[in-house]
Amino acid sequence: MAENFHKPTQYSTDKFDTYEGGQDPAQIMRAAHDTAHALLDGARDTDDPAVLDRIVAYTDKHGIDALAELWSRSSPGSLPGALWRIYLLRAVIQQDAVGTSLLFQRGIDTLPTIDAAVTGAVNPTGPNEIKDLADQILRGLFQGDFGVALDRAGSFSRILASGAGSVADDQELLNPERASELTTRAARFSLMGQEFTACAKLFRAGSLD
Repeated sequence: MAENFHKPTQYSTDKFDTYEGGQDPAQIMRAAHDTAHALLDGARDTDDPAVLDRIVAYTDKHGIDALAELWSRSSPGSLPGALWRIYLLRAVIQQDAVGTSLLFQRGIDTLPTIDAAVTGAVNPTGPNEIKDLADQILRGLFQGDFGVALDRAGSFSRILASGAGSVADDQELLNPERASELTTRAARFSLMGQEFTACAKLFRAGSLD
């Protein structure tokens, strides 16, 4: 499984969000919207569980950069932008399930909100549980209530942000460089949480395209 992630692990998440190419921007945006709608419609129109399994695990075989080329420059308040961030979040977890589960568990312990309940997380949340949870959330986009899946992704991101921020505080004196890295990661997760929540509201208003 590890060799499937050689290409994605060459890029950090902030580089994904600024992925650049040489094609016409209007064509790229149109392709992003068309492929996102085609993927979502195709997944919802099939009863074959194998098809959904392949969609969820697409980046395991092809790498996250394959989707970055299509969706990474899409607006956060768009369907391709939402799908991109879900897949990106899943890829981060797959690449470091142990580290991410530790941040998630710390977030559950420190965040005084209902976000843990919204995600449906098992407590304690170990590496296997957090990978399963990420897959459940992604599956929820293609089966069931799309808005609920986005809400779960938003809560998931906020928990990770809280956990990363808490661990950063612990590391501030002993390892300032690590603390700075975790603070940056916490800010990124926090922003993703806001974006997922905004997308959920747009979806319920019929405005997520």
